[in-house]
Amino acid sequence: MKYKHILVALELSPESNVLIDRAVFLAKLLDADVSFIHIDGTHGEIYSDLVDLKDDPEQRPLNIEAMEQLHGFAEYAECELNHFIIGTGDLGDKLKVAIAQNDFDLLICGHHHDFWSKIVSASRQVINSSPVDVLVVPIED
Repeated sequence: MKYKHILVALELSPESNVLIDRAVFLAKLLDADVSFIHIDGTHGEIYSDLVDLKDDPEQRPLNIEAMEQLHGFAEYAECELNHFIIGTGDLGDKLKVAIAQNDFDLLICGHHHDFWSKIVSASRQVINSSPVDVLVVPIED
């Protein structure tokens, strides 16, 4: 299968650079587009809509520090992003909406190999709810 539009699910951590590197590599290999998504589930669903920073770069759905870190990821990517989607709430639900609205066909996410990830795993939620192929990249802690 030839992927055309890769979506990268980012955390607010430096380990997200591993996911970005993987997406950029695959995008160059496949001549695919790249987009990012970050869903903050720590405070529930503060905003019901997803915000695309590519359409409206002045939006600040998250605090200033989080927004600065997310903008840093965009700069790190060294490729043109089609979308940079930010939201709050349930990761699985928001991913389904974003994928349906934008025709993404590959989702890249990370999975930590630590004690807590064996108990509570966001990757499992992503895999169980994604309507597209998922590439799970191991993140060593």
